[in-house]
Amino acid sequence: MALAETPPAPGPAGPQAAPRGFVVRAALSNWGLWTALMTPSIVTLAVRVEAVAGPDYEAVFAMTMSVGAAVGMVGGPIWGRLSDRTRSRFGRRRPWIAGGIAVGTAGIAVVAFVPQVWALVLGWALAQAGFNAALAGTMASVPDQVPAKDQGRVSGAFGAAVTGGILAGSGLAAITQHTALMFMVPCALAIALAAQFVLAFRDPRVEAPRERFSLKAIGATFVFDPRRHPDFGWIWLAKFLLVFGGATPMIYMVYFIAARLDLTAAEAAGVVGVVFLVSYALQTAVALCGGWLSDRIGRRRPLFVASGLVSAAGLLMLAFAPNLPMIVAAQLVLSVSGGLFAAVDAVLVFQTLPDPEEPAKDLGIANLANGLPQVVLPVAAAAVLAVGDYSLLFAAAACAAVGGALSVLRVKRVR
Repeated sequence: MALAETPPAPGPAGPQAAPRGFVVRAALSNWGLWTALMTPSIVTLAVRVEAVAGPDYEAVFAMTMSVGAAVGMVGGPIWGRLSDRTRSRFGRRRPWIAGGIAVGTAGIAVVAFVPQVWALVLGWALAQAGFNAALAGTMASVPDQVPAKDQGRVSGAFGAAVTGGILAGSGLAAITQHTALMFMVPCALAIALAAQFVLAFRDPRVEAPRERFSLKAIGATFVFDPRRHPDFGWIWLAKFLLVFGGATPMIYMVYFIAARLDLTAAEAAGVVGVVFLVSYALQTAVALCGGWLSDRIGRRRPLFVASGLVSAAGLLMLAFAPNLPMIVAAQLVLSVSGGLFAAVDAVLVFQTLPDPEEPAKDLGIANLANGLPQVVLPVAAAAVLAVGDYSLLFAAAACAAVGGALSVLRVKRVR
């Protein structure tokens, strides 16, 4: 028998309506942040690693991605917890958004301009730490400001911001081969778009006393009891499996296309830019429409299940795609899946939070399901590629996507 979800302690009534323009400003800020973070993930970092590391590029790429993802994954809940505790005259979310962008941009600059392997690892770790702090502050502002009945459209808008970030990065990769520009132009966009949110965002000061800082409190940041909050636990597992499946082709697309079409990494990056430009335009549209639809019908789980099943189909298509047209077709299928996932991912988390009064900590825990696959994936992929090829890797990712679709069916609180 499933354990009943323990309701959160009663607190102040939630917001009745989102402030005017909040959703658009927050989504634009998220778009800038994700553009700065995802452009290196999908294109630029792979090219830079090959140029700096030479023949050892695959091992260096795996190390760089794993360290950066680990920093982002562990940092997210900590930045969220500190955001909940912040009592500055600028509010509790704004300092983390502004400071995070500054640190993230500095990390990207290190990667772009210091031609050493240690700089790749250090810079990407700083970028992950900074941009994840900014994202944690932005995400935590949603339960503060938006009522539950309208959170589907916010989830869709934020999901579109992620895919829009990939789209912008892909477009940049398609029109220029200048590596420094591909790193720094997205950072400039992030600074500009976050500034319009931070300056207009009403971030109310919290009058409750600040908790005393301690390592024990920070350690508790990573703890939640799935027996008391089973819905949150099932959502976490479902997210992890779908992100694992979806991240596999995104991270390895440059190397996959280079191997399948007999191209260099730089040539493949240009092809990936064009492919992603088309496919993530579709994904952005699906995310926006899916968020609106989920609010309209009052259901979230069916779209999530569909995302997992469609993802598995696209991954299997990609695994056996013999040429570029079939690769493009598979990527379009994956884009529909990604759009459906993005449409309801955030709202499923918002509506199963163990403690809605201090959302940033639990949003950080939920974000571990986004970051942990990026830590595990390079190691798992290296093991799979040691005994097989990209077809086997994508088939394994398809199995993970199906597991995510089945896991969300265990959620009871959200329809």
